[in-house]
Amino acid sequence: MFNYEKAFSRNIGWVTEDEQQILRGKNVAIAGAGGVGGVHLLTLARLGVGNFHISDFDDFEVHNFNRQSGAFMSTLGEQKVNVMERMTLDINPEAQIKSFPEGIFDHNVDKFLEGIDLYVDALDFFALEARKTVFKKCYQKNIPVITAAPLGMGAAFLCFLPGKMTYEEYFRFEDKQTEDDQLIQFLIGLSPAMLQRSYLVDESRVSFKEKRGPSTPMAVNLCAGIAETYALKILLNRGEIIAAPHGLHFDAYRNKFKKTWRPFGNAGLMPRIMFHMAKKIVEK
Repeated sequence: MFNYEKAFSRNIGWVTEDEQQILRGKNVAIAGAGGVGGVHLLTLARLGVGNFHISDFDDFEVHNFNRQSGAFMSTLGEQKVNVMERMTLDINPEAQIKSFPEGIFDHNVDKFLEGIDLYVDALDFFALEARKTVFKKCYQKNIPVITAAPLGMGAAFLCFLPGKMTYEEYFRFEDKQTEDDQLIQFLIGLSPAMLQRSYLVDESRVSFKEKRGPSTPMAVNLCAGIAETYALKILLNRGEIIAAPHGLHFDAYRNKFKKTWRPFGNAGLMPRIMFHMAKKIVEK
C-alpha cells in the first residue's frame, strides 16, 4: 500500500517534514517529456512534488533510446506524455498530472500555466516559437522559469525570476530576423562558456537545417541534478538563487565549472562576437 510520508521519508534531513508537505502541494509545469523533460518529471516526482502539467506531441522512437527516460522497446510508438504520466504514477499514485499531448500554443498556454508555481523548460532546442510563447506568458504571470541545456557531457543552466532580467532581455531573439539566427542567439545565451565545443568529434552530426544534433545520457542526468536542486530552492523559498544574467555551466568531460555573467544579455560585445563566429560555423 502506498504511503506518501514513507515513500519520500529519505528526503527528510535535507528537507524538513513540513517542507516535504509543501512540496506535496506544489504545481510544476514541464514542456517537453523526452530527454531532459522525462528525467525532470521523474526526479521531481521522487522529490515528492505532487502536481504536474506536462506537454509533448511526440511519440517514442528508437533514436530516443540513448537519453530518454521513457524510451524502451515496450514503449515504441507510444505518446511520450502517456508513458511519462504512467511512470510518474508508478512512483506516486497520488500525483495529479494534467497532460497536453497536442503541444503548447497561444490557444492553450494559459491553461498549461494555470495554477503553476514553477515552469521547467524542457522543449527541444529547435522548438523556438513554443519556447518564446511559454517564456513570455510566464513573465506575464510572474512564474519562475528554469532551463537546463544538455551540452556535450555537461549542463548549462539559467533561471529567470519575476522582477529580474527577462528572457527577451537576455536572449535578444527579436534582434534577429531569421529562425536560424535566433537559434544561434539561443545557443550562445544558453552556453556563454562553450565548454563543450572543443570535444565535438563529428561536426557533421550537427545540422541547423535538419534540426538535429548529438546528445548524451550523462548530460541529461546532469541537467536534472542542477535544475531540480533549483526547483527545490524556488519552491521552498530557501537557498541562494543565481538568476539571469548569471548562469551556471558544468562540463564533466572538461573537468570544468563556470559561473557565467552577461550583464547586457546577448546585446553585449562578447555575445555579438560569438554570434558571428557561430554563424560562420553553422553556414559551413
